[in-house]
Amino acid sequence: MEADYCWIEIGAGHGEMTEYLVASGAPVFAVELDPPFVALLEKLAKKKPNLTVVPGDVLKTDIAALAAGRRVRIYGNLPYYITSPILQHLFQFANLVDEISVVIQTEVALRLAAVPGTRDYGYLSVLTQLYARPEFVFEIPRVAFDPPPDVDSALVTLRLPGQRAALGFVDSAEAEKKFLDFVKLSFSQKRKTLVNNLRSKAKPETVRQALEKSALRPDVRAEQLTVANLGAIFKYLNALEPA
Repeated sequence: MEADYCWIEIGAGHGEMTEYLVASGAPVFAVELDPPFVALLEKLAKKKPNLTVVPGDVLKTDIAALAAGRRVRIYGNLPYYITSPILQHLFQFANLVDEISVVIQTEVALRLAAVPGTRDYGYLSVLTQLYARPEFVFEIPRVAFDPPPDVDSALVTLRLPGQRAALGFVDSAEAEKKFLDFVKLSFSQKRKTLVNNLRSKAKPETVRQALEKSALRPDVRAEQLTVANLGAIFKYLNALEPA
């Protein structure tokens, strides 16, 4: 019986992980931008009927078109400088994806899985936890790579869904975008209170009312708030905006 899910690998490179994914028996789509690696992967695909090589940039890849109705599992060794844009692109297909496992810079991995009140908690933490339940799996030593990178790396697994459904955003892309803009504004200056950061959106007294309604201190900062807290404050303020 054909698998009801597929693997999408980002940056398949020489194909070491690709072979493990292919062994699952599920369809594997290896997305690779570098032409020499594409050529290597296409040789592998001739031996592995469930492997399809997708030359090109993952940021321009239509995940839904590749999946063709299947559920999606994603693995990738992400370029450190575009980790955030790649995750944001993948989250656009959150309704199709069950799991994302990625090797990324340790510093970024800690931010994805951070909890409120910690140094690493910020906009990227909230974005990730809106869509997924992140787990920092383990750190990977630099010597495990050839050539060794200049930064430490870690494996992170993001299991979907996250908190979108609980916040009511699954069927409203517009509300979801407005919420993320609100979160970005809330974290715009981490040392400032939420009341101060939101001055361009709402009067201080209105924000204090929203905080009081959620049993939160009037001098609370965004980094102290859970995704659910931020969602509740956003909905309160959004309800006051003229239609």
